Amino acid sequence: MNYKIALIKGDGIGPEVVNEAVGVLEAVGEKFGHTFEYVDVLLGGCATDAVGKSYPDDTAEKCRTCDAVLLGAVGGPKWGSDKPAEQRPETALLAIRRDLGLYANLRPAVLRPAMADACPLKKETAEKGIDLMMVRELTGGVYFGKRDRYQTPDRGVECTDLMAYSEQEIERIGRRAFEMARLRGKKLASVDKANVLETSRLWREVMHRLAGEYPDVAYSDVLVDNCAMQLVRDPSQFDVVVTENMFGDILSDEASMITGSIGLLPSASIGDTAPGLYEPIHGSAPDIAGQDKANPIATILSVAMMMRYSFQRPGEAAAIERAVDAVLAEGWRTADIAGPGVTPIGTRRMGELIRGRIEAMA
Repeated sequence: MNYKIALIKGDGIGPEVVNEAVGVLEAVGEKFGHTFEYVDVLLGGCATDAVGKSYPDDTAEKCRTCDAVLLGAVGGPKWGSDKPAEQRPETALLAIRRDLGLYANLRPAVLRPAMADACPLKKETAEKGIDLMMVRELTGGVYFGKRDRYQTPDRGVECTDLMAYSEQEIERIGRRAFEMARLRGKKLASVDKANVLETSRLWREVMHRLAGEYPDVAYSDVLVDNCAMQLVRDPSQFDVVVTENMFGDILSDEASMITGSIGLLPSASIGDTAPGLYEPIHGSAPDIAGQDKANPIATILSVAMMMRYSFQRPGEAAAIERAVDAVLAEGWRTADIAGPGVTPIGTRRMGELIRGRIEAMA
């Protein structure tokens, strides 16, 4: 089978980690009989440098011609908040999610067996295991709401950001979460702030209606502040967690850190028809760019998610995940996850080791 993949290498360490992920794709193709065609696409700070804006006119159209999109990382202080909006990488990320209809962000938070000692939680908490899926609504809420800034007569400058959600937006992300729960542990926690926010009250009404259609899924409501506490107290209680855009942005980062390293965690942004976009959750780390120090595992595991959710190839996805676990179990570490007394390896060496495990599989 041939797959066409858009490559957005981006900024900082993005090109380095994407290159290693492409190497893993090639190893998977050789092992399982697939071929891959790649299309380089500009987005982010590198696009600003090349064409004057972070989201070039043809970026979305190029992505739509592909079966999936692999994104490394974008951003950096060079293109910070002092730049016009059209030159900032974050603007491009919001725009491509909107234009490709990528309304569901899937972020697995898994404590990999070889990394148990890196978990910052109590030993007895870590021993229960962490394996949850954050499902974040990605194209609505306050990030996409109307913004305003104005002068008041007695309070100086005042700003407003509108958080808005429709029934349709809530229902489609809710269904995605219930279906995901059916594929996993049949347990879904919906996170809101219904004791304060009207958007959350509507969110809860829609989720309760959907729960009646999924009687096989154990459903619960969790207030966002309580969820933040429970993720630290006992993350093993969660299987699938669904929430709106801003809450999901915050909670998914918290969930990533309790697994030991942000450098190990992938994500997928998907819609109903558009190609999915797969990316590590870490940033562009410009301070180590070009130094062969970046951890490519999160990007490589993003390729595993691509295999599972865009290409419906669970066997290939599992092979990548097994290869990562095998390399970690042997004690190989990049600098971000190397403990005391461990000599770290570089980006390219980590990619090489993972490819080797895939090639050696029976």
